Amino acid sequence: MIGFVGGSGVYNLEDLDSVVERKIDTPFGDPSDVFICGRIGEQEACFLPRHGRGHRLMPSEINHRANVYGFKCLGVEHLISISAVGSLREELRPRDIVLPDQYFDRTKKSTEHTFFGRGIVAHVSFAQPGCPALRHSIQQIAKETAAAQQKDIRVTDGGTYVNIEGPAFSTKAESNVYRQLGFDIIGMTSLPEAKLCKEAEICYQAIAMVTDYDCWHESEEDVTVDMVIEHLRANTEIAKTIIRTLVSELPDHTKCVCQQSLAGAIFTDATVIPPDVKEALKPIIEKYIS
Repeated sequence: MIGFVGGSGVYNLEDLDSVVERKIDTPFGDPSDVFICGRIGEQEACFLPRHGRGHRLMPSEINHRANVYGFKCLGVEHLISISAVGSLREELRPRDIVLPDQYFDRTKKSTEHTFFGRGIVAHVSFAQPGCPALRHSIQQIAKETAAAQQKDIRVTDGGTYVNIEGPAFSTKAESNVYRQLGFDIIGMTSLPEAKLCKEAEICYQAIAMVTDYDCWHESEEDVTVDMVIEHLRANTEIAKTIIRTLVSELPDHTKCVCQQSLAGAIFTDATVIPPDVKEALKPIIEKYIS
């Protein structure tokens, strides 16, 4: 099954047929909203609006653990994130698409970016935060789609996403420091999803839609919500086409390294894990803890 999480400006998935809303209760609290499940062609798919319908949640209020846990319980094996980002590079223009392969954490909530703790310890490798096979598939489809629609959209394979907390956008000083550090795009939501999907052994990739030049670009106006939404709406059609094509061309999850990312990562002896924690994490750890 494939899952989609939509950010600013992306609150539904119109291509879903046979739609059913699924409310998932999790040990970590409530997800952002109900999961909207159905089919795209022959493929089962689920969608979740990251900020809730009506955009009710700030980035720092999103319960990423509940969101990813819910996708795992529904049987999602591939999770695609669609989100707005600011560009920290002249060549990454508004309305371009970036498929980040690295992250830099500027949040203060790392304890909420893991399923572990409370009596069980795990350390997953995060050297490759996303799924290379999934990113390659999306890159090919996105480039072909942009060419077919004759859109002047560049698709960049790879790049470093610096994740801030928000809700305010960066100061110019911060934006310029991020540029000096070699970061490519800036956002507020993707890093926690990537970390949690790694622990949940879900193939994950962000489709980052560039909406602005953050605030470092002297010849551009400062970023505003209206600017973000305008550019996201302009890219809605290409995003829908990418999703439709991607669903029919998903890489084989059973052969992906993401499916084994938790192997050898659990340090805690199974005999001392509290029973309630073991039960709560059953969808995540069941195949490793007998």
